[in-house]
Amino acid sequence: MEKRTFTIAVTGLNNTDNPGPGVPVIRGIRESNDFDVRVIGMAYENLEPGIYMPGITDKTYLIPYPSAGTKVFLNRIIEIHQKENIDLIIPNFDAELYTFIKSEKILAQHGIRTFLPTLEQLDERSKANLPAYGEKYGVKVPDSREITSLTDIPSLRDDFDYPLLVKGKFYDAYLAYNSEQVINHFNKIASKWGLPVIIQEFIKGTELNVVALGDGTGRTVAAVSMRKQYITDKGKAWGGITINDPKMMEITHSIISKTQWKGGMELEMIKTTSNDYYLIEINPRIPAWVYLAVGAGQNIPEALVKLSMNMDTPSYESYQVGKMFIRYSWDMLGDIGQFEKISMNGELKNMEE
Repeated sequence: MEKRTFTIAVTGLNNTDNPGPGVPVIRGIRESNDFDVRVIGMAYENLEPGIYMPGITDKTYLIPYPSAGTKVFLNRIIEIHQKENIDLIIPNFDAELYTFIKSEKILAQHGIRTFLPTLEQLDERSKANLPAYGEKYGVKVPDSREITSLTDIPSLRDDFDYPLLVKGKFYDAYLAYNSEQVINHFNKIASKWGLPVIIQEFIKGTELNVVALGDGTGRTVAAVSMRKQYITDKGKAWGGITINDPKMMEITHSIISKTQWKGGMELEMIKTTSNDYYLIEINPRIPAWVYLAVGAGQNIPEALVKLSMNMDTPSYESYQVGKMFIRYSWDMLGDIGQFEKISMNGELKNMEE
């Protein structure tokens, strides 16, 4: 039986010290034995490394940031679709998910599939709503509060002990030991991601992470847990190892079952010395370390494609514990002509078609 070939568009090609998930997602998809794929990269900046990496995308297009407006953003997606006949788009940034989810019906009318959570699912797991989320689904979460002004900071001492975490609504988290540091972090985060800024209780313990995939009916298709071995100054895992933690798996399966989550997700948890588990964040998409899950035996990007294409997708039952990943940087050489083409034409063909 001849394998089906899909044209899949992927965002998140910024494979830097703050890596996007796009490149590892593409690597997982390309390793599938059940379908062939043509990958269309969608980049926001002309120096995203995934544009130039050999064997990653077949062709890459520049797209506007969602902040340019839904109409401008969608027009560019449809323009690319008319050239490439896209079957599926896999967005990989928190900040673009709202626009993609809101546009699902329009994309579907053009024949473009997505596999994403609902707007309600996206909103209720936001950092600002996490306390209510924990109460609703029976998960321990740290105390947190939204702040929108520097004048909110002095009163934090009434409800929080230092140190505490200062978080952006999409990305970034900084530990603050006093109000002056909160002010600095607030200004930095607000200028980058806007308001509100979230103040969260600092829970001391070991950070553990789970990458998971839900099918939208409550079934957990895949779930792999890991412990970070090396963390950058941006809080990103630069090394990690898969672990066996039944309690984390139980929490993950429970959340996906109760919320009927659709799509990829990452659960960030803290395990305390008293073996309490606190959910500190839910990222509503596949994380950048997903290739560790692929290497451990659960090809989550491949499973997401299968679900979106209504292919038979059984749940993974196990994965290899003790599988480790280490990121590294190296100098990739290119040609100024590549940069000129993507900058001037807004597109670049990467591989022989």
